[in-house]
Amino acid sequence: MIRLFVVENERLRIVDDFEANKDRIVWVDLFSPTKEEDAVIEDWIGVSIPSLEEMEEIEISSRLYVENGAQIMTATLPAHADGDRPKMSPVTFVLAGTRLITVRYHEPRAFQTFPQRAEKVDTGCHSGDTILIGLLEAIVDRLADVLERASTEVVAISHDIFHPSEKKASKRDRDFQLVLRRIGRKEDLVSKIQDSLLTLQRLSGFLANAAIQHKNPKDMRARIKTLSRDILSLSDHASFQTQKINFLLDATLGMINIEQNAIIKIVSVAAVVFLPPTLVASIYGMNFELMPELRWILGYPLALTLMVVSAVLPFWFFRRKGWL
Repeated sequence: MIRLFVVENERLRIVDDFEANKDRIVWVDLFSPTKEEDAVIEDWIGVSIPSLEEMEEIEISSRLYVENGAQIMTATLPAHADGDRPKMSPVTFVLAGTRLITVRYHEPRAFQTFPQRAEKVDTGCHSGDTILIGLLEAIVDRLADVLERASTEVVAISHDIFHPSEKKASKRDRDFQLVLRRIGRKEDLVSKIQDSLLTLQRLSGFLANAAIQHKNPKDMRARIKTLSRDILSLSDHASFQTQKINFLLDATLGMINIEQNAIIKIVSVAAVVFLPPTLVASIYGMNFELMPELRWILGYPLALTLMVVSAVLPFWFFRRKGWL
């Protein structure tokens, strides 16, 4: 699918006819393009459009390069990031003169919100390079929103770990199992955002060098510099969230160990408390013919008393030591 944009009245407007608007088009958005669509755009700009396999290459030379004067830049972006399982896929930006071509195989939110906003208000996006900067700014804003939501949920997880609402150990164990799953999902989300920010950081550096070489206007270079700082700050925030998630993971495992140790301690104390009464009962349960207390009228009460006392004394000792 191809979306074509032209500039009218200081705003972006989508058009349908490529041939009729060929000279006015400033942005071409290729979404899962066919070979025929790729061929049309390649003939138009004189640059090869990378395939999905080429876009997925991780080396910098395959993601950031210049071909026939056009700057070709690829970054990994998330889509459907409102949940904990965003779809990650590469997006390529081809800046050929005053025209921008984007190639993607999924739908990041910024590719919906940015054109809608640029159609309604003047965003200063009048050529391919300004559209690219505006689109990257929208992408970074979206990543910031995702990180803010993840940070809020990490705070909620921290509260559930250190201030559990359940009093029973069995229910707390079930809650900790759920917390572990939540921590795993948040770690996966934040790590994917970190990966996206890393690719955007490289892209912004490449774009900044190109702007200096081409002697772009100062305001353009200032916007690129601001974009790079925003990406760097988000990357630092994502690293902090990763450290906090790792801490919460260790804390959850520690809480589970404490709960398990408490259960084992109770079982051990119970075994020690009932061991002396069992010994007394075993002695007086022997079937020897000559036993001193066998015909004694107080033998049975004495045995019961010995069993109770031998159970109470260890229990009292453990309580005195603070082991219970």
